[in-house]
Amino acid sequence: MESAIITMEDVHKWYGKLHVLRGVDLEVQAREVVVLIGPSGSGKSTLLRTLNGLEEIQQGRIVVGGVELKGQKSLVNLRRDVGFVFQSFNLYPHMTILNNVTLAPRTVRGLSKEEAEETALHFLDRVGIKDQAHKKPGTLSGGQQQRAAIARALAMNPKIMLFDEPTSALDPEMIGEVLNVMTDLAKEGMTMLVVSHEMGFTRQVADRVIFMDQGVIVEDGPPEQIFENPREERTKKFLRQIL
Repeated sequence: MESAIITMEDVHKWYGKLHVLRGVDLEVQAREVVVLIGPSGSGKSTLLRTLNGLEEIQQGRIVVGGVELKGQKSLVNLRRDVGFVFQSFNLYPHMTILNNVTLAPRTVRGLSKEEAEETALHFLDRVGIKDQAHKKPGTLSGGQQQRAAIARALAMNPKIMLFDEPTSALDPEMIGEVLNVMTDLAKEGMTMLVVSHEMGFTRQVADRVIFMDQGVIVEDGPPEQIFENPREERTKKFLRQIL
């Protein structure tokens, strides 16, 4: 088996006295789609944020794309290869969608204005909002803004995409358009870690589902096993509450 693209070994994270991640061990292979589920406060979002250095860990080891997360230099290289899509869209309101998407390719990857715009328009087209390129974020719907945020991440040509509850801030009728983009990415072989409450999407798209509770991985398996025949009582209880 090829070596994992993401490895976490005995990862611990504290906020003061609050022990948020408690000895997490995880491996993710290239092209795998892994969906993290679990109650609020279980450590799912914190786990994602440690993978691109938004949160520092106090104990353990994280290796992403063959590079161990240590120091500022590793973070710069890491963020070129790892796209992150947040709950809130985090677009710059004073800039057009096109300028939002071209900013990082120009400043971090050193693309020319023409190259960056060609790349940006390609990905805006791919997520279905090329016609919105010259508008400001505030004039777009929530679903369109989140698709713009996905295009912005893709424009860096990442090896891995992290999604932290990308549909939780959206109106119900806009959720599908974002999930459709994510489903297409999964089919194309993008390595993805997703924190989501969308169980239909999880069943359809995930290669693996991880159930977290109180800072630990309680159960890890294919969707059919987690949803149809969970082994752990905590998993069963959580699924009874949400399904």
